Amino acid sequence: MISIEQLKIEFNATPLFDDVSYVINKKDRIALVGKNGAGKSTMLKILAGLQSPTSGTVAAPKETTIGYLPQVMKLADTRTVMQEAELAFEHIFDQQAAIERMNTELSTRTDYDSEDYHKLIDRFTNENERFLMMGGTNYHAEIERTLIGLGFRREDFERSTSEFSGGWRMRIELAKLLLRRPDVLLLDEPTNHLDIESIQWLEHFLATRANAVVLVSHDRAFINNVTTRTIEISCGKIYDYKVAYDQFVELRKERREQQVRAYENQQKQIQDTEDFIERFRYKATKAVQVQSRIKQLDKIERIEIDEEDNSSLRLKFSPASRSGSYPVVCEDVKKMYGSHVVFHDVNLTINRGDKVAFVGKNGEGKTTLVKCIMDEIDFDGKLTIGHNVQIGYFAQNQAQMLDENLTVFDTIDYVATGDVRTKIRDILGAFMFGGEASDKKVKVLSGGERTRLAMIKLLLEPVNFLILDEPTNHLDMRSKDVLKDAIRDFDGTVVIVSHDREFLDGLATKVYEFGGGVVKEHLCGIYDFLQKKKIENLNELNVASETSKGIKEKEEQQQSESKLSYEARKELSKKQKKLEKQIAECELIIEEVEASIASVEEQMITPEGAADMTLYEKHQQLKNRLDSIVGEWEIASNKLDELLSSNP
Repeated sequence: MISIEQLKIEFNATPLFDDVSYVINKKDRIALVGKNGAGKSTMLKILAGLQSPTSGTVAAPKETTIGYLPQVMKLADTRTVMQEAELAFEHIFDQQAAIERMNTELSTRTDYDSEDYHKLIDRFTNENERFLMMGGTNYHAEIERTLIGLGFRREDFERSTSEFSGGWRMRIELAKLLLRRPDVLLLDEPTNHLDIESIQWLEHFLATRANAVVLVSHDRAFINNVTTRTIEISCGKIYDYKVAYDQFVELRKERREQQVRAYENQQKQIQDTEDFIERFRYKATKAVQVQSRIKQLDKIERIEIDEEDNSSLRLKFSPASRSGSYPVVCEDVKKMYGSHVVFHDVNLTINRGDKVAFVGKNGEGKTTLVKCIMDEIDFDGKLTIGHNVQIGYFAQNQAQMLDENLTVFDTIDYVATGDVRTKIRDILGAFMFGGEASDKKVKVLSGGERTRLAMIKLLLEPVNFLILDEPTNHLDMRSKDVLKDAIRDFDGTVVIVSHDREFLDGLATKVYEFGGGVVKEHLCGIYDFLQKKKIENLNELNVASETSKGIKEKEEQQQSESKLSYEARKELSKKQKKLEKQIAECELIIEEVEASIASVEEQMITPEGAADMTLYEKHQQLKNRLDSIVGEWEIASNKLDELLSSNP
């Protein structure tokens, strides 16, 4: 459906990716993955036609429709939710208006027997049938299903979009996009503003009702449940895997191991070639061979390996004093805004060391209860904070409280203590502040970058009760893993408000469900909770040596004679030709074997060769063969040198 050919993108003469080619087919479900800065969002913009490549083509049939949801967009606030959603059906409204015009014309004309009148009847019939087939009479029902699926209530439909937060307005844009049913959906972090139930609804929609989908997401469970193909952008190239994300992770690990082996083999080959060139550079008799090796060296396509920090970075929260046994106790807690009851009769006890999850639809009171615990808002009932509880609170506004005049590094350096001070660069790298990014001033950071920095700062503060409100929204998968490990090892108490099921899995041992004004306790992990709710799951050179001492001694003895006999010269000529022939044959074989090795190495770094162990055996056999032939070639070359130097 969409064909990408030899795509190249350069920024300031630095290629982001080069010679990228692949095809997006009908019903493809593609996860676009890669480290931050690899070019995932840029790729989506190119596919959407919003950015032009430096070179290459993106081709699609003329009638192909593409829908694109960016991470950030400007939204209009002049309509109600329903009116905004109806814009998805503008094409149906245009068709309906055309049908009405034809109907009016049919009722006013009197030339019933004319050919033109009969043509109008046919056109009206065809257009009306097409209108009915497109769902022209039931689009309102489709809008309602989609809006409710994304978390809106019926009473929200007539509210102005200006009354909603940016996250809810993004849901409206997502609804419009889904309702248009484009041939290709391009989604950049679509789950950032969705709760668990809405994510599950979106998963089901994309898996069963959407056409082709290409998405970028750091929600592992979401992309596993939606996608069946994974395209990784790495080192300016793409690697296309016809599998879901979890399987891709395993295959990528194998591919990288092969890539490393191929890289090491190539480096050894390059070193051997360079050693040969250096050894024989100034020997006239080796000029041809040296030049041949120089050309071979120039032709080698260097293998690149994606830089990856494989060190087991484990981040630990700073130790804090022990809190009382019950950090939070709620008794008949109730919160109202005017006549609207957010929740009532909340009775819960959070024990020291508990790691609990607050889940539920947006707007059901998760963050509101957190603010009650933080004593930021008034409420009815009794809420007791335990003895010696030191709260570390992470929310979106934490990012706004950072000192804008400090650098990223200094922000963390001021709160780091002990051994952590020696690992600041590693910690920053794990949260996507590696290299020069650590020297940026806070005031130039994006909202997402500030959020990540605030999270790191919190990790290093001495607290014994953590409250994390949507902590993973701006973290990539590696950063989330680092954070998850740190929380798991934390010996204090943790409350996590999150829609990221994969992040909560193995962390939360108790789930508090918010909905309908009540808070229910579930003594289980997140997936057991979802199952209980009957919700679908949100899965070395061995050169042979031979002495030439005998030949050398013999040739030196012959050289001492004033004149060689005819027979001796004839024998020498015969030996010279034999050695020259042997050298030529060795060089031909070396060229063939090196070509075979290159071919195998190309196969080894592809996903298809990931599980093919015969390739490694073949590669080793070819390397052994090459080593043996190079050894023979060197022996023959040395013999020829000695023969020629002894008999000028």
